[in-house]
Amino acid sequence: MSLLVVGLSHRSAPVSLLERATLNADAQIKLLQDTVAAEPAAEAAVLATCNRIELYADVDKFHAGVAELSTLLAQHSGVGLDELTPYLYVHYEDRAVHHLFSVACGLDSMVVGEGQILGQIKDSLAKAQELHSAGRLLNDLFQQALRVGKRAHSETGIDRAGQSLVTFGLQQLSSGTAVEAWAKGKRALVIGAGSMSSLAAATLARAGVAEIVVANRTSDRAERLAQIITESPETDVSARAVPMDSVPFELTRADVAVSCTGATGLVLTADAVAAAVADRVSEDVTAGSTALLDDVREELPPTSVGVEDGCPLDLSAVQGASGFSVMGEAAVAGMDAATLEQHAAWVGGSAVDRREAARSTPEAELITELATMAATVGRIPERRRPEPVAHIPRPAPVLSLLDLAMPRDVDAAVHRLAGVRLVDIESLAEASADAPMAADVDAVRRIVSDEVAAFGAAQRAAHITPTVVALRAMAAEVVAGEIARLDGRLPGLDDKHRAEITQTVRRVVDKLLHAPTVRVKQLAAEPGGAGYADALRTLFDLDQETVASVSRAEEDSEISKNRGPA
Repeated sequence: MSLLVVGLSHRSAPVSLLERATLNADAQIKLLQDTVAAEPAAEAAVLATCNRIELYADVDKFHAGVAELSTLLAQHSGVGLDELTPYLYVHYEDRAVHHLFSVACGLDSMVVGEGQILGQIKDSLAKAQELHSAGRLLNDLFQQALRVGKRAHSETGIDRAGQSLVTFGLQQLSSGTAVEAWAKGKRALVIGAGSMSSLAAATLARAGVAEIVVANRTSDRAERLAQIITESPETDVSARAVPMDSVPFELTRADVAVSCTGATGLVLTADAVAAAVADRVSEDVTAGSTALLDDVREELPPTSVGVEDGCPLDLSAVQGASGFSVMGEAAVAGMDAATLEQHAAWVGGSAVDRREAARSTPEAELITELATMAATVGRIPERRRPEPVAHIPRPAPVLSLLDLAMPRDVDAAVHRLAGVRLVDIESLAEASADAPMAADVDAVRRIVSDEVAAFGAAQRAAHITPTVVALRAMAAEVVAGEIARLDGRLPGLDDKHRAEITQTVRRVVDKLLHAPTVRVKQLAAEPGGAGYADALRTLFDLDQETVASVSRAEEDSEISKNRGPA
């Protein structure tokens, strides 16, 4: 087994890079075709989700395989190899199996324990089978990964540790309030009709929203999703489908919008969102915010104009800074460059006493240097007596946006809009970093370790099976030849005695081969047991092409069987 995986995910790369490296459906197909056409790879599969891009392959050379797969990922993602390489991870053989099994169980997900990854792994296998890029190894691997993931969810409480990105995103939007209480009675807009959008619509329906509007470029898919939601016996939510050009209008009515499309550009610009909420941010909220800001400002000490000889500082604000004069560091902490320059001019001003003071102390030079620093970095950091900062209260959001697309559907500038709350993949990644993991995660890790060991043993045992089959086929030919020779020597032998002799010879051969073949399978299943197949071929002088033909026949049969539902 020479399984190799090269990839990047939210754990290894910033979201901004993942966004640029996203592979659309056509790019994934081309990547698979180019991978199996490359010299080191015999099989290939791509696992591409909103927070990971991984290329799996069966390779005959490790270093050549890593170089080729990395180059292909860079080529098809459109991100330069030099820029991509620092964020790539590589797993080989058992470590690669362990990685995929962990992914299938949700241990490597942005939200630990989420189960949606199982559907994405199943889709990845189906695509590789459709393109005939998955052979016996990857079929076995992905089928087993699906079984391991299902086992983890059925035997442990990993579901309590995490949920889908949709649920986690809605929890972030609700800001600590129960999602059901927050969503009750709201009008929802779902942009897109794929698997993630469908999950979002179903989740919103269960949460108790009053209405769901589905917008999609393909009207048939939007109408089908709306119909499924409306006819669901589990919920009582009205849903309707609209074309994509109706999104700006629907956005003016929606309380919450979820977007997850395959678009390569922005679906919602900051200007479009601002226009949608412009008339919905009430005047009384704005007025209340302004009044509150005025109250905060009254509590702050003045810092711009002083009272002594034109000093731009209020001396009373810094009198408690023991060890520093009004021309020193404590006085200028937090100032911007322009104010610092005014203060420096005052310290080294035209008055004779100020000029003499400046010559006898380095403070004018210090402040001038600080002004230069402030011009570069913005402000001098506060070190003593920091002033209270006026926090401008934002109005309560009138529109909540959940962007689950990669690359993003919603302009990141929307974060700065008053009256709008945006949660996207980047903010979800930050929030999930602090999310607690359930104790059941340890149980899932043990399941993964056990399954990896079992899969490795099965693969090593399967590797020797064609050789054992070829050996038994050769033995059967020897028996058939000897029986034919016996018929020539004893032409008068009746059928009863011929059958008894044939059966006896076959039993002798089977008994002689049974112990060695069982033992060699056991030895081959152990780590380092791959050499036993070569030893068996050498000892019995088995034809390599015969062994290979048996292997191909078994592989074709296994692939055909695996094309059914997982």
